[in-house]
Amino acid sequence: MNASLKARHAYAPTSAPIRSNRGIEYDVIARITFRLKKAVEQGEFGPLVEALHENRNLWRVLAIDVASPENQLPKDLRARLFYLAEFTDHHTSKVISRKDSAIPLLEVNTAVLRGLKPQGLDR
Repeated sequence: MNASLKARHAYAPTSAPIRSNRGIEYDVIARITFRLKKAVEQGEFGPLVEALHENRNLWRVLAIDVASPENQLPKDLRARLFYLAEFTDHHTSKVISRKDSAIPLLEVNTAVLRGLKPQGLDR
């Protein structure tokens, strides 16, 4: 290793850049939505159930967060997000029972992603 590479390595950042909570939420929801969409497109029930489980867990965590008195989101927005979590839980059961499509769950997640999307970022 030459001196230039050693110097570059020595002064390289040692940690990941600091990210906002909103950016982290966006990335998590986007990742789960991508998996759910892929599972729907593949049409295989096993991967779909796995993606539905992950999505349901995400919405349960979001519901717990917005129900917390420490949550600083406006009360109306918290209520709407809690409703979406309840809808997701109920609708997921219908999809697993093969009584309905997962498409409405994708639409919910996509709408939330639009609301979280950082300004000026085209993902």
